[in-house]
Amino acid sequence: MEPAPRPLTEPHPSRLAPDHPRRSEILAAHAAALAGGQPGYLDPVSGLFVLTAGFLAERGTCCTRGCRHCPYVTDA
Repeated sequence: MEPAPRPLTEPHPSRLAPDHPRRSEILAAHAAALAGGQPGYLDPVSGLFVLTAGFLAERGTCCTRGCRHCPYVTDA
C-alpha cells in the first residue's frame, strides 16, 4: 500500500482538523519525534502515546484504527 501524496509531517484533516486549538503544539511534538527517529510521542492534549507517520509508513499498510498521523488516509 502506498502512502497518500502528502508530507509525513501533515496529517489528514479528518484526523487533525486545521482549526484544532492545539494543532501547532501537536505538530511540534510529532515533528520532534520524527526528527529524533522515535516511533511516537506523548500527546500534549491527552497524554496518550501517539505513533508518528514515519513509524506507520514503515508498517506498509493501514491498521484501520484511526491513527492521527496515518499516512494512508486519502480523500477517496
